[in-house]
Amino acid sequence: MNSYQWSIVKKCANMEELNQVPVGLIVDSPWIPGYVGISTIDYFAMPDKWLDANMKIIEEFPEIIFLPGFWVEYGMATEPSGFGCKINFYPDRTPTINHIINSPEEAEDIPIPDPRTDGLMPFVLNIYRNIEPRVKDLGRCIKVVAARGPLTIASHIMGVTNFLIGLKTDPANTHKLLKKTAALTRNWLEAQAEVLSEVEGIMVLDDIVGFLSQEDYLEFAHPYLKEIFTAFPQCIKMYHNDSDNVVCFSYLEDLSINIFNFTHLQDIARVRQLVGEKICLLGNIPPLDVLTNGTPDKVEEAARDCLHQHGGKAGIILSAGGGTSPGTPGENIHALIKAAAKC
Repeated sequence: MNSYQWSIVKKCANMEELNQVPVGLIVDSPWIPGYVGISTIDYFAMPDKWLDANMKIIEEFPEIIFLPGFWVEYGMATEPSGFGCKINFYPDRTPTINHIINSPEEAEDIPIPDPRTDGLMPFVLNIYRNIEPRVKDLGRCIKVVAARGPLTIASHIMGVTNFLIGLKTDPANTHKLLKKTAALTRNWLEAQAEVLSEVEGIMVLDDIVGFLSQEDYLEFAHPYLKEIFTAFPQCIKMYHNDSDNVVCFSYLEDLSINIFNFTHLQDIARVRQLVGEKICLLGNIPPLDVLTNGTPDKVEEAARDCLHQHGGKAGIILSAGGGTSPGTPGENIHALIKAAAKC
């Protein structure tokens, strides 16, 4: 993004009403390499191609605020790699992560990774350190750093099924595991912010929160998320959770969330009612059925419906109800821009 776009994000986070609803998309390795015609491996391993790919989409869609923006990532693999998870890479899709334990009690001996030395994280830091001057020379800025949340990381360490079973059968050791993964999320965000010069926002992505009941959310998710978000009091705080479960929605204000990206399966008017009037909504066009597989006319129709259901222009960034799916065509992104301009 550029500094003007960041000013728009800040206004949205502060619930200011703008003349036109902005359009933003969460984009990363599932979509960018395929869209620009390079392999996923090249996107990960060749910083020049990574930068060229990011600039190509920025120049093709100058009206879009891409979030978090210039995101150096390896799919879901970055944080779990620090714990020692084996990662499998592929030329045309994002990596897979192999879990290293089967029960919470096995987490007792797993140390908290150091983002500066462990797994793939030092490579990310080094790319950021060396690429930021080039990004600035292009008139752009890196304002947001991102990390997977504590439950998502834990589910990669154990496997989702094992983690959810362990949460019910061994809550004490599950808490020990989550304390470690939450510490990594916080430390990882801090490490990225330290190597970059002008970070003003964080994004935490954790869909596994949506697998929990209200009781389990309050015990196993909310305290750890709050610990992470409150560690960055001066930052714009963004949270992505596109699971179809509204349990956490009414507690997001307590987390000091500023911007929330959520599922298209929930009506945006209901989401607004649940989260209150202090959180900007980033959504919520169906990312696969409409934005990827629909026609431009269908995208425009869905966008109009979304904005109509939300009501006013304050506190909304028109987006997908989740991240941008692989194969999303450019004409549909242009249709999203067109719909916002008409409203």
